[in-house]
Order: sequence, then structure tokens, then C-alpha cells
Amino acid sequence: MLMKETQANVLLDQIVDRLVQHPLVIANVAVWPAFAARLHRHFPQLLGELTLLYGQREDFPTFLEQLVSGAFCAWAERPIALRENDAVRESDPNWFQSEQMLGGVCYVDLHGGNLRGILAQIPYFKSLGLTYLHLMPLFRCPDGNSDGGYAVSNYREVNPALGTMQDLRLLAAALRQEGISLVLDFIFNHTSNEHVWAQRCLAGDPEYRDFYYLFPDRTLPDQYDRTLREIFPDQHAGGFSQLPDGRWVWSTFNTFQWDLNYSNPAVFKAMADEMLAIANIGVEFLRMDAVAFVWKRLGTDCENLPEAHTLIRAFSALVRIAAPSLLFKSEAIVHPDDVVKYISPQECQLSYNPLQMALLWNTLATREVNLLQQALEQRHALPAGTAWVNYVRSHDDIGWTFSDEDAAQFGIHGFDHRQFLNRYYVNRFPGSFARGVPFQDNPVTGDCRICGTSASLTGIEQGDPLAVSRILLLYSVVLSSGGIPLLYLGDEVGAVNDHGYKDDAAKADDSRWVHRAPYDTHGHASRNDLTTTAGQIYDGLRRMIAARKATPAFSGNALTGFRSGNPHVLGYQRGLPHQPMLVLANFSEHAQTVAAVVLSGQPAGARDLISGQTVPLHSDLKLAAYQVLWLDLRT
Repeated sequence: MLMKETQANVLLDQIVDRLVQHPLVIANVAVWPAFAARLHRHFPQLLGELTLLYGQREDFPTFLEQLVSGAFCAWAERPIALRENDAVRESDPNWFQSEQMLGGVCYVDLHGGNLRGILAQIPYFKSLGLTYLHLMPLFRCPDGNSDGGYAVSNYREVNPALGTMQDLRLLAAALRQEGISLVLDFIFNHTSNEHVWAQRCLAGDPEYRDFYYLFPDRTLPDQYDRTLREIFPDQHAGGFSQLPDGRWVWSTFNTFQWDLNYSNPAVFKAMADEMLAIANIGVEFLRMDAVAFVWKRLGTDCENLPEAHTLIRAFSALVRIAAPSLLFKSEAIVHPDDVVKYISPQECQLSYNPLQMALLWNTLATREVNLLQQALEQRHALPAGTAWVNYVRSHDDIGWTFSDEDAAQFGIHGFDHRQFLNRYYVNRFPGSFARGVPFQDNPVTGDCRICGTSASLTGIEQGDPLAVSRILLLYSVVLSSGGIPLLYLGDEVGAVNDHGYKDDAAKADDSRWVHRAPYDTHGHASRNDLTTTAGQIYDGLRRMIAARKATPAFSGNALTGFRSGNPHVLGYQRGLPHQPMLVLANFSEHAQTVAAVVLSGQPAGARDLISGQTVPLHSDLKLAAYQVLWLDLRT
């Protein structure tokens, strides 16, 4: 139970009485009132969460005071423009739910060479309609394999190959000036083994000895491994890696990524300082990486533990005090029941929607909309003040994260169905249009994930004449089903798999690089030529993006299922009751019909926002192969 508000206020008054005498506060007295107001508003929440984690420790009061002091230091250093943005965002807390929102994601080096190259592309991002740009990990990391930058060696330095911190600040300011929010990863489950904390821990420095999980032998690792899930079995068995000196370190993902020990409050304080420093660059969204793994407990799988949620809520409460325009986006590729547990105004205000992503590809392979229709009707709703980030694909692999219980309602056996999907998307199934690549194929467990660009997975790589329609179909759902639609840059011009990664020793063992393709120069050069594949995709996406931005009904998350009566046609409504929109999407390569009786409650005709044509609804409605309709039902 959270500490009572009166107790929190007493403790806060004690902290403030000491803090206001600090030279830092005295020197920055002009910015103290705004900080103090937010501190009083959010401290009870912060205290309550931290009490659950660390309240039994004797040093808890000292830890709290140091944490608040560090938060004020970050606030005092926060640029004026960002403090002004804080006030604007606080006055409109649901700003990110607008129909104007459109996300883009890319690797800096692959898409722009360096940060200055990304800066030069801002006019293109704006013309595309982006209001949110996620740059993949760009902080200093080990040379060679760094898990795509997810092994951070220093959160205060940009990877020198990409530029400098000043380049990053200038880019953030330029993006904000053009109405584009910068999104970066907050990699807080682990650091690189080259991080100074890791090096000091390894050397036995008492201050950092408990920053990570180091064990002298296999006694405890063996006990933990009995209940842990192997995440990257190709990298190492179990959850631990052996060091040259014979000790073992917790490394959930790769041997060079050491898990942080959040049972030590000093780790929370250290990472909070890094988080607020990143916020002060001008970041508006943090992708909270690997949220499911951040707390460990013997005898469990160490995933989705209650303390993981408490930890994130504590970080979020601290942000509300010292950088209130910053929002969290959860990255939890777990069971659908667990995904939604991370989403709330007090925890992660946004979340990737891995279920919708996986079921889009499932529906494309099976031509059956049953699981996707079910998910939209039963698993799409979110708490007020939150939003999905919907996507067709990401930098990561595609895992089949649907619920076996949901599948069983349709007589689908989860394990067998996943095996089918794996075969289908790596071209081991007769008649498949996909040209994907397996990732972490585990013959022991039968687990496998899929890699591939949207173009290669929809048939563009092999020249399938229906491939363009498939990719536009997938993005039509992402753009119209609620939340923030996310475009993996390169998809808009049909970038295909890049097998050149195999020639790079640092990437050759990680097949995910096949879909992290470099900037498609040819595709971009031909994007305005409608005789080309790139031009057809680009034109189709641009028309849908423009239609979305012109339709307030597409704001927010609210969605109502609409059963089409056809197993191949997905249906849902947006904007009810005042701005009714009906979306119908044919997931078959054959024409499909929605019977007149199904549409009998609708007006006689409706305008399709994608084509601009009027569609009669008083008779059977025929949809061509992979056709999508966004029907404006207002009369």
C-alpha cells in the first residue's frame, strides 16, 4: 500500500527544508517554484512506489533526498525551450492521441550516415507527415557487435561514428521546431560490459559491487536457470555468461550486456540521472527497452514481476517532476495479458502493440481475419490518457505473441499454428509469397522468429503483382485503428531484404540485420514515378496518411468491431457516435463480398476517404483483392 499522503508531506517538508539551503537551489532560485509545485504534486506517488522497493532499508531517507536533489539539478539544467514545452504539454495531456500523429523509425547510420545527415532529411520527414521520429540506439557502445546499439557504454556520449552530443541537441531542437518529437531508447535493464559501472564492479569497487549480478560459481545461476526462459539461445545457454576470471554474470540477452541489479537503490538513482540527462537533450518519448526483465526473483521466470511495474512507475513519477513533457513507451513483447499491464498514465503512456503486428502477418498468411477481429474487439481498449503505437514491423524480429487461449476459441492449436507461420514466412511453405529469414531458430523448443522487410515479406522481393496491395493493406490498418501509427522508414519505398549483412563479421550472426536495410537510394529516387513499385507504395501511403490527418475520427484509441459476415474481411468502426467511420479490409487475393444485410444499418452510400469515391451500401458490397475502404458514414 502506498504511503499515506500526510506522511509523504511530512517527509517531503523535511527534504525541502534541507534542499532549499543547498547552494544549487540558492543559485537557481528562479526555477525553484515550478519544480516545487510539481514536486508536491507527484512526490506521494514517487514515495509510495519507492517505499515498496526500498522502504525497509536504513538508508532510504538519504536515498530519497539524493534522488530529489538530483532531480532538481536536472531541472535547473533543463533548457528554457524545454521548460516551455513542458508547460505546453501539461496543458494538453492527450496531445499524442491526435489524428495528426505519425511516427517514423530508422537507424541513424543506415538512413542518414550520421546525425547531420538525419538533420538534412527533416524536410522529407515533414513532407511525409512525420510528427515523431525514433532514432535507434545512438549512444556510445562497443565496437563490433553491440546488439544494434542496445549495449550502451556511456549514456552521455553519442557514438562517435554518428556525431556528437551537440549534433544530437541541434537535431532535437530542429525537429521540435518542425513539430516532430524526438524518440530515443532508454536501455535500462542492462549496460555494456564496457560501461564504467561494469568495469568498476568487475574491479571490486565497493560503490559499484552491487550494480550487477556477479556470482563466484554456478550455485545460484543454476538455481535461477531452472525457471528462466532462454532469450537468445544462439548466444549463450541460460541467463548467465562466464567471465575470464571464472565468475558468472547475469546477461539475459548477450554476453556483453550485463543486467543491472535494481534491488540496489543506487542503481535506480544512477539510471534516473541518466534518464533525466537524456530528457534534457530534447527527447519527448523514451522507448523503455526490455521492461519485462528489469526485476529478478529466484524461483520465477524473472519476467513481468510486480516490482518491474513499480520500478517504471517510480521513474515515471520522477519524470513528472523534472521533465514533465517526457512520455514512456513500453516495449514488452510478451503475452497480451502482460502487455497491457505496463500501460497507464502513471507507468507507460504508450506501448507497442505487438499483438496487432503479429496478427496482421498471421491474417495475411491465413487469409482468415478471425484472430485479428477478436483482438481488435477484445484486446484493443486502453485506459484513458494512453495510446497504442501500431506498427507493421520494427527493427526487431516478428514473434507470434498471440494468446493460445484466444486461438483455441477458433480451434487453432497455438504451437502448431506458430510452426505453420514460421514455415510460411521463411519460404518453407508451398505457394508462400514471403521471403523472410529465421531468427534464433531453436530446435529444442520449436521457437523461431521471423526477419524481413515489409516488402520482402509481402512478395515485392519476388515481383508478386499483388505485393504492393498487401503492404498498403497492412499499413491501412495501422493508420486507421487508433493510437500512433509507426512507419519503418524504407517501407514507404519498398526496401527489400539486404543480405549484405553477412559480409560484416559484427552482424553476420544476427539475421535481424537483413531487414535493417540501408537507405534505398533507388527507391527514393523513383518514389514519384507511379510506374515503379516504389512510386505505387509511396503514393498509396501518402494518400492514406493525408486522409488520416484530415479525419478527426481517427484520433484516440476507441474502436468498435464490425463483423463483416465474411471470414476474409476485417471490419471496425471509429469515431462513434458523432463521426462514424467504417473500415473494411479484404485480406484475400480474391474479390470478396460483404452482404447487403450486414450493411443494412448503414446509410445508402458513403465516401471512401482513400479513393474519394462514393460507395453504395444498399446492395452487396464487393471488395477487390486486398482492397481497403475507409467509409465516412456521416450523412
